[in-house]
Amino acid sequence: MNMSNENRETAPDWKDGDVTKLQDEAANTSGDVERPDNVADEENEVEIAGKTEDLEMKCKEWNDSYLRLMAEFDNYRKRTLREKADLIKSGGETALTNLLPVIDDFERALNNIRQTSDLTAVVQGIELIYGKFTSYLSQQGVKPIEATGMPFDTEHFEAIATIPAPEENRKGTVLECIQTGYVLYDKVIRHAKVVVGE
Repeated sequence: MNMSNENRETAPDWKDGDVTKLQDEAANTSGDVERPDNVADEENEVEIAGKTEDLEMKCKEWNDSYLRLMAEFDNYRKRTLREKADLIKSGGETALTNLLPVIDDFERALNNIRQTSDLTAVVQGIELIYGKFTSYLSQQGVKPIEATGMPFDTEHFEAIATIPAPEENRKGTVLECIQTGYVLYDKVIRHAKVVVGE
């Protein structure tokens, strides 16, 4: 094989002993490298196994915590539903219990109406019962809607008829209330049925 002059100058001069020496060094080096790699692999495996166990323990803890939290939330939901149902039931019971005295008054009034001929006393008795009942409703937050003379408002009033306004300034106002409307605090629970001027 012909080598150019340039290649000959840069190529090292190899002797048979040098090649053998390099082969021995390579063999020794590869033996030394294999041994630490095996030890490092074993250490890595032990470290990975330890980390895996830690992660498995954390996963079990988190899973247990999650299951407990879900159970607590389910108990909380059931308890609040039960409490809400009890509140609705007892709230209705309280409202009805407070109405019983009004019913008692009506019973007494009916008995007296049958036995008396004094119409004035009967009217006064009915007015007292009506006052007691409206006072009770007011305590519960139920109030009548002021209608007559007020500007017509669809949120509070239901127009059942329109008639010509007797005066120009009463157009668009409520001229007469046919059925009283009521609000529970600020919520309309029954619209007032009214006659509106046009």
